[in-house]
Amino acid sequence: MIERSEHGISRKQFSPNAIKVLYRLKEGGFDAYLVGGCIRDILLGQQPKDFDVVTNATPEQIKKLFRNCRLIGRRFRLAHIVFGREIIEVATMRGHHEAEESKNQISQSSEHGQLLRDNVYGSIEEDAERRDFSINALYYSINDFCIYDYANGISAIKAKQIELIGDPETRYREDPVRMLRAVRFATKLGMSIAPGTEKPIKGLANLLDHIPPARLFEESLKLFLNGKAEENYLMLRQYGLFKALFPALDKILDATPEGFEHTFILQMFKNTDKRINADKKVTPAFIFAALLWFPLLSIAKKLQQRDQLSEYDAFAQAMNKVLSENAQHVAVPKRFTLGARDIWHIQQRLDKRGGQRAYRLTQQPRFKAAYDFLLLRVQAGEEQQKELADWWTTYLSQDINGQKEMVKNLGHQGGPKRRRRPRKKKVD
Repeated sequence: MIERSEHGISRKQFSPNAIKVLYRLKEGGFDAYLVGGCIRDILLGQQPKDFDVVTNATPEQIKKLFRNCRLIGRRFRLAHIVFGREIIEVATMRGHHEAEESKNQISQSSEHGQLLRDNVYGSIEEDAERRDFSINALYYSINDFCIYDYANGISAIKAKQIELIGDPETRYREDPVRMLRAVRFATKLGMSIAPGTEKPIKGLANLLDHIPPARLFEESLKLFLNGKAEENYLMLRQYGLFKALFPALDKILDATPEGFEHTFILQMFKNTDKRINADKKVTPAFIFAALLWFPLLSIAKKLQQRDQLSEYDAFAQAMNKVLSENAQHVAVPKRFTLGARDIWHIQQRLDKRGGQRAYRLTQQPRFKAAYDFLLLRVQAGEEQQKELADWWTTYLSQDINGQKEMVKNLGHQGGPKRRRRPRKKKVD
């Protein structure tokens, strides 16, 4: 127990809505604590984004106390208390699976040791033992304003180490996503993964194959949209975790470890981090378009050779195939796969600029993303596209008259003109 005078954390540093939730639970006769990331981030001098609460009230009891509450989750039931755009997540304290089962305590594991259902409730001490990393097993109480450290989390923060609570292999088998979380916390907090926590990762990386693709999509967003995408990518490759997310690309990268493909992906993540850290928007469609670009080209080439298809038809079929295959690992929602398709399609049309084509292409909703994709290809070393990229850069900087003049100067570079079919004569 660390007293208020020692830890220096004030209630003013927490979300007012989170404090409201704590007091409402207290008034309802329940114990409640702020837990995990918000405590950790404040101790590290960072601004917390999420405020999670843990209580000894069951999800059903929580719902009775809050009209603005909705229950979610199957593996472990959670309560979301909604305050406009802010959501305070409230979890019931978890217990050990050896605990005697009741109608509110349901546990189920797979043959690999993965927890499929985890609705086993217990005390705060048991809940702390069930947390993943020691830096996340910190609890703040509004009863005495003390921090309760059950797993030497303060020591881990001082040592700058990500350390699992309990036996690492068992904990990874319970939830393989913890391997991805270890990487994300290490880069986000500027820490290293403790030797014992790091050792089993490579050997257990294939357990991620048993995680639902929709959940891996959410984890991918956390890894690639937090301003540390480049570092996360390199660590995922180092520990063999990237293969579980994007196996087709991983195979290509293994074949050419220092090739253009690796440079392209690395540059894409560098650019992504730069935009996010400058508070600029990044669409996941662009990231997934880049991550699947080389598998797409590989499949299109094979289809063209095997089935004697035109370049356009092979490319169209390859798009369907690469997205379908990748959905078995990372389930990217349709709104982002449609965006990726548009970016890919426009790459095939950028060199066709004659007549009104250039202007019409710029009116496409995804043109700016596709243009940035072309610049990325050149930036990563695709020299044969440099002249095309320079032309588009100049074209976009011109007024209407300048653009018309540029297109006029192309001559026949824009491709052959379409022949109009002769109109049929009307027969009386």
